[in-house]
Amino acid sequence: MENLIPTLTVQVFNGLVVGMLYALIGIGLTLILGLLDIPNFAHGALYALGAYLLVQILGMTGSFWLGLLIAPIVVFLLSMILERLMIRPLYPVGTNYVLLFTFAVSVIVQELIIILWGPVGFSVLPPTMLAGSVELGLFSYPRYHLFVMFVSVAVIFALWLLLERTRYGAIMRAGIENKTMVSALGIDVYRLFTVGFGLGAYLAALAGVLIAPIRGLTPYMGVDILPFAFVIVALGGLGNIIGAIAAGLIIGVTQTLTTQFWPQGSTITIFAVMALILLTRPQGLFGAR
Repeated sequence: MENLIPTLTVQVFNGLVVGMLYALIGIGLTLILGLLDIPNFAHGALYALGAYLLVQILGMTGSFWLGLLIAPIVVFLLSMILERLMIRPLYPVGTNYVLLFTFAVSVIVQELIIILWGPVGFSVLPPTMLAGSVELGLFSYPRYHLFVMFVSVAVIFALWLLLERTRYGAIMRAGIENKTMVSALGIDVYRLFTVGFGLGAYLAALAGVLIAPIRGLTPYMGVDILPFAFVIVALGGLGNIIGAIAAGLIIGVTQTLTTQFWPQGSTITIFAVMALILLTRPQGLFGAR
């Protein structure tokens, strides 16, 4: 029992770290779903692209910090160009075409990753200043994991300030609730779509960069993460950012604790938790629709 308590505590901490990264991914997908009314099937590919851009920048400069800064910004810019030039023309013909296009983008990005970086994955070491562990009472915990938790909380708080304390955030929240009303007020709703799509992609890419030293990289990491992203969105409530945070933490802790005692059943448990919650609350934890 004395050994079990520190082990469980470490696993809960691991779950919170992974859960915060899941929350970043889920919030990004929630923003896009709320604004564009489409599930973005390219979201996982953008997450993987952020991680591989980190490897590229790390190889060119040797600086993890430059990769952490630049890779998500590059994905942000590429995503806005993608939405503006390729997705926007598809809006008038219906959401089915947009769905198919985002699925095609996910396949293209995955194949480009294999062509450019090869089919074999990479492992990434955390920066030197974040190597090693920190003593936390009964156990020691990796310093990089604590850094990931801190950065995730800081980014989510900054996003909350943007959405809740700025005029543009108010417009974005209104766009999620009622795009027709926002457009009737003379606001360019398509520009809102572009920025929202880019912001959602930025959060996914940032999560990909942060998780790289923890789980490593494979060309199929985007495919692997996409089901979890949709679970988080559905569990938290469609279009609800607070719900995405709560769902991300629930899924992260559930996954790590299950992996500790029943590794083969970690994925089953996650979907079982989702099913149980949605059976009692079909609109999700914080959903209103």
